[in-house]
Amino acid sequence: MYENLNSMQQEAVFCTEGPLLILAGAGSGKTRVLTHRTVCLIEEKGVNPYHILAITFTNKAAQEMRERIDKLVGFGSESIWVSTFHAACVRILRRYIDRLGYDNHFTIYDTDDQKSLMKEVCKRLQVDTKIYKEKMLLGVISSAKNELISPEEFTRRAAGDFAKERQAAVYREYQAMLHKNNALDFDDLLVKTVELFKHDAQVLDNYQERFKYIMVDEYQDTNTAQFELIRLLADKYRNLCVVGDDDQSIYKFRGANIKNILNFEEVYPDAKVIKLEQNYRSTQNILDAANRVIANNVGRKPKSLWTENEAGEKINFQQFDSAYEEADYVVRDIQRSVREGKCSYGDCAILYRTNAQSRLFEERFVVSNTPYRVVGGVNFYARKEIKDLLAYLKTIDNGRDDLAVRRIINVPKRGIGAATLGRVQDYAADMDLSFYNALKMADDIPSIGRAGVKIKPFVTLIQSMRSKIEYLSVSQILQEVIDETGYVQELEAENTDEALARIENIDELISKAVAYEESAEEEPTLSGFLEEVALVADIDNLQEGSDYVVLMTLHSAKGLEFPNVYLAGMEDGLFPSYMTIVSDDPMEIEEERRLCYVGITRAMTNLTISCARQRMLRGETQYNKVSRFVKEIPGSLLEGASVGRGETEKSSETSARPFRQAGSKVNPIFTVGNAQSKPYQKKPYQSTSFSSNTTSGISLEYASGDRVKHIKFGEGTVVQVVEGGRDYEVTVDFDRVGTKKMFASFAKLKKV
Repeated sequence: MYENLNSMQQEAVFCTEGPLLILAGAGSGKTRVLTHRTVCLIEEKGVNPYHILAITFTNKAAQEMRERIDKLVGFGSESIWVSTFHAACVRILRRYIDRLGYDNHFTIYDTDDQKSLMKEVCKRLQVDTKIYKEKMLLGVISSAKNELISPEEFTRRAAGDFAKERQAAVYREYQAMLHKNNALDFDDLLVKTVELFKHDAQVLDNYQERFKYIMVDEYQDTNTAQFELIRLLADKYRNLCVVGDDDQSIYKFRGANIKNILNFEEVYPDAKVIKLEQNYRSTQNILDAANRVIANNVGRKPKSLWTENEAGEKINFQQFDSAYEEADYVVRDIQRSVREGKCSYGDCAILYRTNAQSRLFEERFVVSNTPYRVVGGVNFYARKEIKDLLAYLKTIDNGRDDLAVRRIINVPKRGIGAATLGRVQDYAADMDLSFYNALKMADDIPSIGRAGVKIKPFVTLIQSMRSKIEYLSVSQILQEVIDETGYVQELEAENTDEALARIENIDELISKAVAYEESAEEEPTLSGFLEEVALVADIDNLQEGSDYVVLMTLHSAKGLEFPNVYLAGMEDGLFPSYMTIVSDDPMEIEEERRLCYVGITRAMTNLTISCARQRMLRGETQYNKVSRFVKEIPGSLLEGASVGRGETEKSSETSARPFRQAGSKVNPIFTVGNAQSKPYQKKPYQSTSFSSNTTSGISLEYASGDRVKHIKFGEGTVVQVVEGGRDYEVTVDFDRVGTKKMFASFAKLKKV
């Protein structure tokens, strides 16, 4: 049974007593080690299955481990606890939570329940939810619980900080109401189990006797509460085996604490450390690239992946003029590989840093009728914020789309109740009017009474927007809708990772609008834009099946593998992000590098890395340097375009030429950066918003060639200053984040 394991795997399996840290590199067979170790404990060491606990992070992983153990062990395996952290805690609390003053039949609140409770808390404490968003407050409380910070401790730490004191009051009330309702939220399951163990020595001893042998998978992803739970359980017999890879710790934003794995030997000085470095997934070239990138991290345990697999193909690196060319190349390359019988669609995955990046690829897949699926996210045009803003544009365009109007009538919240809307709908039906036209006549509907006052601002907004169609571009109308509704403002106030992702998607929609204006063969119109979007958004016609290209973020890709991987958008400012680059905390960039390592090690046979010299963000063109992570890969492992290691980068024409067919017309959705490739000459609307006014009222203290400093991007050299309209357009080559175009009044650059 054990002969199919390599020497290090065997050592890990047979080391059954005392604390053990297994550093399992990507694709090194850790699940196989854990299952064989369980078998060894039972069959070789005579351990009763009843005394074994195996902890995983996901139900899927727990199920997989359970199936493997059942297959190998057979009789008696049902006595082993194979569980997620939260499921194990529920079992313990159902039995003993009455010792903490709760009823054993407690309720577990899901996300919606938590939101409802938080609304009640804010109402009770008269908290201004425009300043302190419910989602933000729930996030603060969750983070505190992950770190085992009680409401009392949070209050002590908040002393003297008004905002923190307000959050502390909410935390106390929230927890009090949970207790009153005999309810626990998801984080409480861990916190209350730790509290129970510390509060009741008898209960702790009971479970320490029960679980004499403990194994924890994905240990690098544990938070402080999970660490403490495991520490308490293992404290008596110390037969604790943790498996993880510090190089794949990428969930800090969820509360994961990498110190748990890095400092394991400090907590358990007698711990044995075994490294699993033999990889069974990838070619040696891919592993060499991954090893060289991750070696630049300081906060890690040294290890180097190797394989008995062949060296394989070099990594294909391609740099393009624009993000449109990048998407076009990737899709064409996948189609060519499938056509030549080298792979199927299901063998291919496109990985990117942020969800917003999926748009260009999705549009190209729809146009070329290629099957795809966005995993771990929603198709771009199906995302709530995109549908909301498109519904506004549809209503402004004609107002006859009742679904669109009904979608946005209370976005943002206007306090128009369902009963009022029902009466408007009835009136519309009786008078044979569209829903929007009925709203315009709200004063004539006798049954709605004072509610008409709440409808008027919505109608005024739409009518105002309609009056501007003649002289504003599509992107400007979209921007006005965003500004007037306060859509982005509300998301900023939430201050959550989800809200940030939604803002990135909105920025991408603005970029789409500008791209449409620049590529339209006829004069761009709002109707034309909505038609184009409708064509690419209609993905229902795509045939569902198992053979499709997968699109996902790098975070979603962890634990998966694909024969062909495309790492897209490898540019400084995008990956790693600007915020990471300019952060004072060096651990931020290390987390990003670990994410890159995860991306590289998803590839089994072929890895393509791509980037663009220029990319549109919020409708403005940004010029980005090749990602520093790409530059950390030795040139000997790469083929394709230049990677900018001091040598001259290939020209735009050189990098783009192989991907266009001579004489072919470029789809307007995917217009490339070269002027000669565009199907039109004139640009009806410019993406910049200069007017005929002069810049005489503005004076600059710097000029081309001067060194300047930006509050966010740091220092750089002024490349160009262009006078135009109400403001100057300044191009700066920043030392850390590459070239940026910005308006002088907004940039607030200081000469250094």
